[in-house]
Amino acid sequence: MVIQAVRSLVFFALFYVQTVVLAVFVGLLAITIRRPFDLGLTLAMYWARANTFMLRWIVGIRSEVTGQENLPAGGCIIAAKHQSDWDIYALLPHSGRPAFIAKRELMDIPFFGWAAQALDTIRIDRSLGGKAVPQMIEAARAATGRGCRIIIFPEGTRRPPLSPPHYKVGVSRLYEALNVPVVPVALNSGLFWGRRALVLWPGTARARFLEPIPPGLGAEEMQRRLVAVLEAESDRLAVMAAKEGIARPLSDAMQDRLRLLREQADA
Repeated sequence: MVIQAVRSLVFFALFYVQTVVLAVFVGLLAITIRRPFDLGLTLAMYWARANTFMLRWIVGIRSEVTGQENLPAGGCIIAAKHQSDWDIYALLPHSGRPAFIAKRELMDIPFFGWAAQALDTIRIDRSLGGKAVPQMIEAARAATGRGCRIIIFPEGTRRPPLSPPHYKVGVSRLYEALNVPVVPVALNSGLFWGRRALVLWPGTARARFLEPIPPGLGAEEMQRRLVAVLEAESDRLAVMAAKEGIARPLSDAMQDRLRLLREQADA
């Protein structure tokens, strides 16, 4: 526990130094150059890969992303589970020209927010609830017109692994408005990096791009399919991690859920 805490501290120190330096640099580019996107995206890709490299060699978290063949050539909505910050680092290098949907609070941070806006990030004010959706749709439509893939976390925030699903309507509203496929992304990262966790735990964090849900379905049907495949595959990835051994201490509820899933998988 103590050794892992020290390793986590070293990672966070390097992570924050690197993030601040790059955010300041890209933020300054954003306010001095008319279209800093290409260089900004290159630096963002470096940032993501550097973070996964540090996680591997400092903390012991390996990163495995599969299913990229399921990404369509054109515009789409990438709808991912969200359990930790790892999700952003893992998805970014595989998303072409991404446009993340992010909460307004992140965009208001000096330099970081400027850098995010230079990378086609779509801001959403969660305090407005459903009233924020039309603005999000308008920005997403403009982003897809620029060739972006929209990345959204349908549950709105990081959720603990193995917890009951809590999906919001934003993704189905986007699906209706944009008329593009939805590519679900299942993952198990929260088993190694919990929300607001100070200690990170070794293991293999996995994300998998699943078969796209085609455009043209009703919003409720799309949402039903999305929830079903995301939850089933995320559970499967959690069971895979459990069979390999999970170093992180788990709550009784998590252990009970994993035990049930393993019994179902072995039946």
